[in-house]
Amino acid sequence: MGTAERKEREKLQRRQEIIYAAEKVFFSKGFESSTMDDVASEAELSKGTLYIYFKSKEELYQVFVIRAISKLHELFIEFSSKESDGISKVKAIGEAYIKFYYDFPNYYKALMYDESKTLPKFYSEIEVDDIMKIKMETNTIFINTIKEGIEDGSIRADLDPVKTSLILWGEVLGVLQLVTLKGDILCEAMQCSSEELISYFFEFTYKALKP
Repeated sequence: MGTAERKEREKLQRRQEIIYAAEKVFFSKGFESSTMDDVASEAELSKGTLYIYFKSKEELYQVFVIRAISKLHELFIEFSSKESDGISKVKAIGEAYIKFYYDFPNYYKALMYDESKTLPKFYSEIEVDDIMKIKMETNTIFINTIKEGIEDGSIRADLDPVKTSLILWGEVLGVLQLVTLKGDILCEAMQCSSEELISYFFEFTYKALKP
């Protein structure tokens, strides 16, 4: 291996070490409370070295947002590809989101924080384009699945695929946020576990989409 190849490999390894350190810091302290000094300390690097790889903690956080959306996109395709009709694919996409919520909690947190921000103010224009491209590709899967269901008769024909996908996306975010923030209260005061509420929501939605 030549000197150039070795330096490039070391650079990529250092970048991964920084990302790993940032993940530990961001998801233990919270993004707002974290600083680049914290990340540099966790990575055992000088702050100057850290800035060679990432210009800001927002740029660093974008790595997790893109990883999160990419993982969700991957799960949508994996789960929906196993089904034959539109309504079953929609249900499978819902199940994929639940798997994402439970199995990748840090990525879910990254997406929720990202959703709470005005993107042009939080990221650069280039970063916004990267994030929005992946989001649109992911949402297109959902829209096309609804269209497929309308065409094969498994989903109501009076629904607008784009508006329906956006409403369902918002509803899923809302229910999962409710479970995340108020799960203990739901269990104690209303005798309804988080799992039961999520299951009921998806069954409710599934029935609402059927002709």
